[in-house]
Amino acid sequence: MRKIPIAVVGAGTFGWQHARVLRALPSADLVAVVDTDRDRAEAVARQFGCRALTDYRELGGQVEAATVAVPTVEHSEVGVALLEAGVDVLVEKPIAPDLGSADALIIAARRRGRILQAGHLERFNPIVEKAQEIATLPLFFEVHRLGTFSARSLDVDVVLDLMIHDLDIVLSMVDSPLENIEATGLPILSPKADISSVRLAFENGCVANLTASRISVEKIRKLRFFQPRQYVSIDYTSQDGVAGGIGPGGQLEYQPITVEKAEPLFQQMESFLAAVETRGAARVSGQDARTALDVALRIIEEMERHSHIVQATVAARQTDAE
Repeated sequence: MRKIPIAVVGAGTFGWQHARVLRALPSADLVAVVDTDRDRAEAVARQFGCRALTDYRELGGQVEAATVAVPTVEHSEVGVALLEAGVDVLVEKPIAPDLGSADALIIAARRRGRILQAGHLERFNPIVEKAQEIATLPLFFEVHRLGTFSARSLDVDVVLDLMIHDLDIVLSMVDSPLENIEATGLPILSPKADISSVRLAFENGCVANLTASRISVEKIRKLRFFQPRQYVSIDYTSQDGVAGGIGPGGQLEYQPITVEKAEPLFQQMESFLAAVETRGAARVSGQDARTALDVALRIIEEMERHSHIVQATVAARQTDAE
């Protein structure tokens, strides 16, 4: 098996995970870890036996591929430069902070004939893959993604940090244009929204309710959907689920959904390296990621509109109390 020379740009929490997985994959030759913080780059590079660099522009001619795990606001600048240098790129989610930056990545990849894959790793979760196989006509979703507070990813709100995974999955399963968005969200422990509740309505009648929080006391990753004569519930973390339907006796019966468990990050990296090797299409394309980003940004706009209403209501009540 040929080893593909690859680098990790960004040596924070996600970058460390990328380096860990790439170092273990037989199809990857981890050449370098890049970070503007030299000490951090050297610490990760030393742990995984590769070079430490502080400038991603030094990678040209040294690698065929790179993963980008820098802050979201830098995704486009770094990703476009690597694509223009002839490097295939996997960029963490969200693909970019805005649609213009996402378009710049997509255009650069197309112009240079490079692979651009987005890091929506839940697409590679075996139980999600199984649910997508089962889905025929989902008409109602209930999705919960709750986590404990962490100082990472506070440069974006909870929609771009956590909910975007589920937005990507729901959008991939519903074959209908989005018709309406209702959303609320509040900043609790950070300047940006830490909790959000969203209702998506599609033209075919499908409705999806999504809740995301990064200030919960427990970690929950669950998706449920209903379709004609069937109910499906999956747990992203335990990678199992159940499917319910009417049995021969007219009663609701449940059957377990089982899969061969695997770490989604390994599956994602293997998929990316396979696309690099075969020059096939990325399984989660830049356009897929842009679609999820578009909906996420529309949700954030709706949350901000709702926030102004809440603030006005609070201010009015305070005035009345005085």
